[in-house]
Parts: sequence; structure tokens; C-alpha cells
Amino acid sequence: MRVATDIGGTFTDLVYLDENGRIGTAKSDTTPPNFEQGVIDVIKKSGISPEAITTFIHGTTVIINALTERKGAKTGLITTKGFRDVLEIARGNRPDLFNVRYKKPEPFVPRYLRLEVSERLNYKGEVITELAVEEVKAAVEQLRNEGVEAIAVSFLHAYANPLHEKLAVEIIKEVWPEVAVTASHEVTREWREYERTSTAVLNSYVKPIASSYIDKLDKHLQKIGVNGNKYIMQSNSGTTTFEQSKETPINMVESGPVAGIFGAAILGKTLGEKNIIAFDVGGTTAKCSLIDNGEVRVTTEYRIERDDRNAGYPIKIPVVDIVEIGNGGGSIAWIDDAGSLKVGPQSAGAMPGPVAYGRGGENPTTTDANLVTGRLSPKNFQNKVNMDAVKQAIDEKIAKHFGISVEEAALGIIRIANSNMLNALKLISVRKGYDPREFSLVAFGGGGPMHASALAKELGVKKVIIPVAASVFSAWGMLMTDLRHDYIQTYIRRVNELNLDELNSEWHQLEKEALKQYSQEGITEDKVLFVRYADMRYVGQEHAVKVPVPSGVMDETAVQEMISRFHNLHEKHYTFKLDGAPTEIVNLHLTAFGVVQKPEIARLENVGDNAEEALKEVRPVLFEEHGWVDTKVYSREVLNAGSVIEGPAIVEEQSASTVIYPGQTLVVDEYGNLIINTGV
Repeated sequence: MRVATDIGGTFTDLVYLDENGRIGTAKSDTTPPNFEQGVIDVIKKSGISPEAITTFIHGTTVIINALTERKGAKTGLITTKGFRDVLEIARGNRPDLFNVRYKKPEPFVPRYLRLEVSERLNYKGEVITELAVEEVKAAVEQLRNEGVEAIAVSFLHAYANPLHEKLAVEIIKEVWPEVAVTASHEVTREWREYERTSTAVLNSYVKPIASSYIDKLDKHLQKIGVNGNKYIMQSNSGTTTFEQSKETPINMVESGPVAGIFGAAILGKTLGEKNIIAFDVGGTTAKCSLIDNGEVRVTTEYRIERDDRNAGYPIKIPVVDIVEIGNGGGSIAWIDDAGSLKVGPQSAGAMPGPVAYGRGGENPTTTDANLVTGRLSPKNFQNKVNMDAVKQAIDEKIAKHFGISVEEAALGIIRIANSNMLNALKLISVRKGYDPREFSLVAFGGGGPMHASALAKELGVKKVIIPVAASVFSAWGMLMTDLRHDYIQTYIRRVNELNLDELNSEWHQLEKEALKQYSQEGITEDKVLFVRYADMRYVGQEHAVKVPVPSGVMDETAVQEMISRFHNLHEKHYTFKLDGAPTEIVNLHLTAFGVVQKPEIARLENVGDNAEEALKEVRPVLFEEHGWVDTKVYSREVLNAGSVIEGPAIVEEQSASTVIYPGQTLVVDEYGNLIINTGV
């Protein structure tokens, strides 16, 4: 049995898939700061036997939380003489150009903990100045005296030759074996001194916390009898072993969210939908990503805490291209200083949660608003909902300010939340030159199905897909993943001057490195699949485009195919191409998949329209532009494949509700997915 668990801001989700392709789910409260307890709780709640778990896959927010809440280890940096302030200097292209009060992000390592040592390589990786061993030892001793818990090592041009970094790490481990240490080449072999140093520092910053968390989780799992293979979800949409994740935990920075995006791509392939907009609304955030022609876009230009006023902190690792905003079911509705209604980014979280949870929450949230408008039913909550308290919170905090009814205020909260989510969806579609009308929207998370139909209609999307186990779909996505490692090497060469023997040697070296790593993880060579990319650009350009590269031995035909793909992709991304203009390679990117056996998704056994049998009740629901409408409410668990429902309607399941607007139609497909025709 394959089991996946995903820790969210409010709930910890579990999905299991048995050998017959049947799916089971469970949900329990997230338990900060002891997140591993929430995982054990949800396993027990699911009722499955721990001994039956052959593969366990885990997604976690521990890393991103440690970074954003500044709860990592006290970290020191050892770098090349003259480069102590690279974190301080950062980049000059600040985002908020006309803000005279703009401040650069404060480095995670203060200046007194950034130490220099004598060593130098040139851009080719050739040694100019040998590493001063005694200076490294002195730097380590100084950091030890300062109470440092982790050390990052980042030397100039180490991406071209990690010789000095490897030697420095050996020295550190020799004189101080207990300290957590990261060399930049261990997490990224791309150029860009600032970004590479930042990535190494952040990996060291979270390394002790990650090791502690994974060890505790592993111990708890073993205690209850989970002895199968254990994997961690990575930000590149693949998985890795528990042991490897402790070495490079920065690869887990978007561990949970990307699994849902990958799951949407897999579901799209199953249903014959190549163009997908994945849309995930949880308790704290809404996340979305665009899947073009079945491909999940992965980038190394990821930054945490980046917005229109802050440059954020770069992490140069492969991360699924995702837009995330602070709008979820637990997002708080509030009035700003100008008297305008806002929703999020503040969240009620798991504790105390929305007012409806009855745990002491006093601020109205999106969930509370959906209750008042009839989109959610008090009967579908685990606790007894005090509707008077919910209405009172909306009345006191929102309605009285505007002199409107509680119901109008609740609908206003939903409209603002939808507007915020719509902006995020436009960022990954319209703003990047894609026509949403050519895509289907896969909506999941506890709140995705509730908001998807309205947003799709606004965007012009014709089809919405609500998958089975929608509220725990990110965990479902983990079940469909393979092991994945990315190997990126800066390799700047003009294409018309390529030495094919040298190029093939570079690819061979990357593949050799991948096979060695998988061998250590118990994956045989016949289970490893390679996919190649090259980051390419026109000579003189700054930005590059990731281009699929033919596999096997590269010859002139393969090179010309690579150039042709680059021109076409450049036109797609930037609206123009320069046929005949000289091009160059910037990075070689090898993705190595460790393919694991996965059961097929089971089809529904019952076929035939039984919507009337699934009807639970009729209740009034408040719709934009339509007012209060008597609306049929159906039980998703009862619906057969082939059932057809005309809007307005609501389809309820244990932890999610799908809203179908007037003029829209829902059909249940053979796998149990809800397919909504939005009427546009």
C-alpha cells in the first residue's frame, strides 16, 4: 500500500492507494510545533494498518516555516577573501524602484559571522591561489566561539571546480564534527555568486531543524510499525529519501504545494487534458500553476518573501513555478486604514481557526462567509457550529462598518477573496501570454471546489475538474511521483563553436553522477530515466530559455534540433525570435527519475445517472447576480459515473463542497471526477 501525508497550515492530510487502485483519505489537525504528531494522528485516524504501508511519502511545511518565521539555526559563512559582503550587496535591480525608503533584505547571516579565507579560482575552475588551511581552521574556531550551529561554505567559481569547497568541508568536519555544514556545490552548480551563496546559507540555516524533524518522524513511524520505504516530497515535483533530504533540506522548501500541481498534470494526462491550470485553496493560502502541453514548469529563479516591494531571498534550486497568495478558507476579513474591505493574508490558521470551528476564533474568515451564504452547511463540520456567533463576528467586524446586512457582508468577503484568487490565476496565465480559454481548471484543496466555478467563468475557462479526494489532492499527487534528482551544471559555450566530444562528455558525467546517487539509494540502473534540458539564450542576452535536448549522443543533427526548439520557445515566451542570430548554452540540466511502480487509478463500479438518489436536501444559497436561490445539495459519495447535475447546485463531501452556478452543468466521469461545464 502506498501512503502519502501532507502537512498544511490548518490540516494534515492522508491519502492511500491500495494494490487495486482504490483510494482512501483522512484528515486531522496540524499540530505545531510537533508536526510529526499530526502525521501519526492522521495515520491512526485513517484506520489503515501501519504494517501494510510499503511506501510512505511525506510533504511538509517545516522548511518554509523555519525560513519565514526565522526559526532556523544560528549560521556562519566562510567565503573567499573579498566576498564577505556578497549577501549584503545582493542585486541592484530592486523591485520597488521609486521607493526612497526601500531597504534591502537583511541577510540571514550577520556580518560578524561572515568570515573570509584566502583562496582563488578563475572562471574556468583553475587554481590561482591555494586554499589557506590554517585560515579555515581559525574561522571555524571563531564561529564555534560565537555559538554557531551551522556553517555554509561558498567560494568564488566553485560551480566550475568544487576542489577548495570540498577541502574546506573536510577541515570543518575534522575539527568540529558535530556542526551542520553545507558547501555551495552540494546544492547548486550554477553560476551567480550571490544566488549560490544565498542558497548554501539557507540550506545550512534549516539543516539542523530538518534533521531533527525527519529523525523524530522516522522514529515515530517505526514505533507504530511503518517499516516500508520512506520518501520526502521535493520542490521539483519528485521525491527523495529521508537520508538525502537531511543533507539538502532546502529542496523541500515547497514540498507540499508542488505535489498538487504534479498531481494535476498526472490527472490531466489520464483524462486527455494537456493544458491545465492547477488551483489549490487550503486553509491558509491559494496556490496556482500552469501546465502547458502536459509539462510542469520548473525554474531555478525561485525566491522566498518576494513581492512587488521586496526582492526576497534567492534559492537556486529546481522548484515548480507556482504563484502563492495569502487567501484560503481561514483568511481573515478586515477593514484597512482607508476603510476598505480586505481578505488575508492574515490567517486564523488551525488554532483558533475560523469562528465556525468553535475554538475561540473571533475574526470572520472566508469559511465563515461561505457558511452564512449557504455554500457550506453547518451539518458538514466535525464540530457543532454556532451560527449566531458566526453572524455576530461578521456583523461586528464588517457589516456595521458599511451599514449593510450580515449576508451582504459575507458575499462581499467572498467577492474580495475571489478577486485576490483571480489576480493570482491571471499572473500564471494571461500575464504570461497564455489564453485561459485553451486550458481546463483542476481545482482542489478544501476551498478550491467552492470557488473554482466562479473564477473559471470570469477567466473564460470552459471546463473545471474537481478530482476525487479533492481536499487531500496534494497528498494524492505524492502517490503518483517518482524519485527525482536534478543536476544542473553551468556550461557557457557558443553553439556554433561547440566541441561535441566535450559536450557529450559533460552529459555522460552528469548521468554517471546520477546513477551513483541512485545506486546509494537502492535504485537499479534499469529504473533510472534521464531527461535533458539546456538553458539557452541569444548571444548578448541576460535571460535564458529552458530547451528540451534530444537524448543519446549529441551530433550535428541533434544540435540543429536544439537550436530550432530554442527559437520556437523564445518566440512563445517573449513574442519574437531571431532566426540566424548566434546562440549560446548557459547551463546543462539533467533530470534523473527513479521510476517506481504505481497502481492504476480505479474506475467507479456503479455507472448510470443516479443524481436524484444522491440528493440530500434543498437549501437557499446566496449567488452573485442571482440573490438567494433554492439550491439542490447532493452527496458526492453516492453519485455514480454518468450522473448529470444542472446548476445551481452543491455537491458535498466530507471536507469539501463544490458549488455549481446557475447555467452550469456537472457530469461525473468514469473515475469519479466532477467535470463542470462553466457555460462560457
